[in-house]
Amino acid sequence: MSRNKYRIGILSMQGATEEHAGQLRDLGHEPILIKNKEMLENVDGLIIPGGESTAIWRLMKKNNLIEAVQQFAQLKKPIFGTCAGLVLLGKSQVETEEPVSLKLMDIQVKRNGFGRQKDSFEANLDVKGIKEAYPAVFIRAPYIESVGENVEVLAAYDNKIVAAREDNLLVAAFHPELTDDNQFLELFLSMVGEKSVLMI
Repeated sequence: MSRNKYRIGILSMQGATEEHAGQLRDLGHEPILIKNKEMLENVDGLIIPGGESTAIWRLMKKNNLIEAVQQFAQLKKPIFGTCAGLVLLGKSQVETEEPVSLKLMDIQVKRNGFGRQKDSFEANLDVKGIKEAYPAVFIRAPYIESVGENVEVLAAYDNKIVAAREDNLLVAAFHPELTDDNQFLELFLSMVGEKSVLMI
């Protein structure tokens, strides 16, 4: 496998998977739809897509993927969580009766922080590491209420944190797969590339 072509897993429990897969193919990478823990062994990075976080969590438990994804992260393999994926990666959640958390990233998350489906919107964001304004699509979006000292804030909207990175973990409150702009995905792929170089 060449250094610039990666096998990227997309957690395929529930939610938007084909849009992520299409973007990866457009950039010359191979998407792998992850349905069990064994499939994680053969990918260079993992995307946890948007959807319904509680439904994704329950299906991950049913398919023995909770510990598998945690171990994947411990190996310092890059993980990209979008919308519900952001919720799942965070260590804690605000005012939530049933927390669903992989407890991997040192962020506190407000689920549905920007409102329900009817409150969906688009906004141009200034994102650290991306030169041009990024067209972000927010659907039942969460936001990050607070971050730990090792978390780098990448973008904010209305004074709320909507994108961040901590080591091998990247999160976005919006849906990069629903735009024609691949810059945010390329940011994640650069993290995969950094990891691949370290492994050589």
